[in-house]
Amino acid sequence: MDFFKIHHEDNGTGARAGILNAGHGQIETPVYMPVGTKATVKAVKNEDLYDIGCNIILGNLYHLYLQPGIKIIEAAGGLHNYMNWKNNILTDSGGFQVFSLSEKRKVMEDGVEFKSVLDGSVHFFAPGNVVEMQAKMGSDIIMVLDECSPFNLDYGHTRDAALRTLRWAEESTRARKRLNSSRSKIFGIVQGGFVKDLRKFSAQEISGMDFDGIAIGGLSVGEERPRTIEMLKYTLQYTDPKKPLYFMGIGDPEGIIEAIDAGIDMFDCVMPTRISRTGSAFTADGRINLKNKRFNYDFRPIDEACKCYTCRNYSRSYLKHLVKSREILAGMLLTIHNLSFIFNLVNMARNAIISKNFRGFRNDFLERYRNREK
Repeated sequence: MDFFKIHHEDNGTGARAGILNAGHGQIETPVYMPVGTKATVKAVKNEDLYDIGCNIILGNLYHLYLQPGIKIIEAAGGLHNYMNWKNNILTDSGGFQVFSLSEKRKVMEDGVEFKSVLDGSVHFFAPGNVVEMQAKMGSDIIMVLDECSPFNLDYGHTRDAALRTLRWAEESTRARKRLNSSRSKIFGIVQGGFVKDLRKFSAQEISGMDFDGIAIGGLSVGEERPRTIEMLKYTLQYTDPKKPLYFMGIGDPEGIIEAIDAGIDMFDCVMPTRISRTGSAFTADGRINLKNKRFNYDFRPIDEACKCYTCRNYSRSYLKHLVKSREILAGMLLTIHNLSFIFNLVNMARNAIISKNFRGFRNDFLERYRNREK
């Protein structure tokens, strides 16, 4: 059975709908993947995720390696058993976390040395052991170690990081062969900052390697959104379209629609869960801040078209009360809604692709969403 198969392509855009056949069941694409960095998606139970149709979540090697440790997860029978999650898991290599700690890491040709944020102890990640540790955890999709460049880095350093990422990618494919296992899939990562010739070269090289999928890294790292989408579309011209394409780190409604339009199949971001813990919520008319005084007497659900548990049972006024009171329940209920909103949005986009009406759907959604009810 093919790992990835495209079933529908939209005329006039890059949008497409397909199926991923991963180790723990099928995944319809496009797909948003909630971030469960430390073996839990913050503020929701696994059952809540099942209820909204979640078939894949993310874990993060960097954090899981530091706490509780790979040996404990392996002894538990793998990450799925450890966290009692029955569906698919993609694990990030932790490269972004390591490289964001500029004062606590040292890049070498064979890997990166870094200090733990927990106790200051020194550790080393190499491309091969990063793949091996994720396999030991039982990850369905493994991400390689890469070097993520800041968007404003100069050409020389951006080039060096991109070339190092490619060398590490080659070592990762060799490590994957040593595992002699076809259950875990592995994705390469395109880097190159915002330099077009580096992006083109990286995309072509990663596409030519023995990877099951391709991730676009190093975008949405502080730059303006139009620049993000421009570089994404440029990069995708040189990326193997037969493989699933994953945009690392985008998860707001506008960004998701723009990414799908460009041809992205998979995406993740902490935004939907993070803003839930600060009192914000997605609606079809834009993002709202429930701390606003105008919600005191607003007894409507967050979004009247939403059928999630939160919108079926609680009003904006009550949720504002929970947020202002700093009740734990506020974050839980808003997380359920925000994740449900994103999942419903992606499902509608998929249906629009299948019905050959994605462009119309995209334009209608963005026009209304950008009205910004606030």
